[in-house]
Amino acid sequence: MPLPQFVVNTQGMVIKDGRYLMIVRGQDEDQAPGALSAPGGKVEPGEDGDGVVEQTLRREILEETGVVIGEMAYIRSTRFTLETGEPVVDIAFLCKFESGTAHVADPAEVAETLWLTAAEIDAHPKSPPWTRSVAKQAEELKLSLGW
Repeated sequence: MPLPQFVVNTQGMVIKDGRYLMIVRGQDEDQAPGALSAPGGKVEPGEDGDGVVEQTLRREILEETGVVIGEMAYIRSTRFTLETGEPVVDIAFLCKFESGTAHVADPAEVAETLWLTAAEIDAHPKSPPWTRSVAKQAEELKLSLGW
């Protein structure tokens, strides 16, 4: 019996001045186009070594938004299935903003960048249940850590 193959995905709830860096996914994205989401992405073949998930998250946030992150804290991991049928393990982190100016690097991938409070994420019309859930958990962790 073959071993199951999972996509390993990361997402970062980047906090700066009480607001989270969010993206609106590009219309060309296979999964959840047009949805409000935390920036992040997949661990790519060839990415190896200690901290591969964290390295992937740093790279993806920088590539998608131009933002450099600093300290990270684990929020949660979840498993779901893509619309294509591929199983995904998703790992979310709370991340401290370090530097950069948020911008859309590739409009096909990211349609918009926004800095939103947890309440604004919860109320946003493009915010799916999974985004609202991770934002709520990020806010609770942020408060417990005193960030």
